Amino acid sequence: MQTARFTELPQTSSLPTMHQLMQEHSLYDRRLETLRAKVYLTEAEQMEEVRLKKMKLHLKDEMERLRRMGAPSPQN
Repeated sequence: MQTARFTELPQTSSLPTMHQLMQEHSLYDRRLETLRAKVYLTEAEQMEEVRLKKMKLHLKDEMERLRRMGAPSPQN
């Protein structure tokens, strides 16, 4: 009979920081702005736009999760 194994949570240092998440979010936002500036999007660009929007939303959720856990916000 096998016993259940519990995985350890990743070390705090391996978790992304709020600053890293914000940088990545900004990068995706800039790419989306480039796509929005086009008059016509190819099918590949349309798929990229959808993917980028989902990735941005995921990052926003992660930033909110970190904020709720008390992670410090980067100062501008």
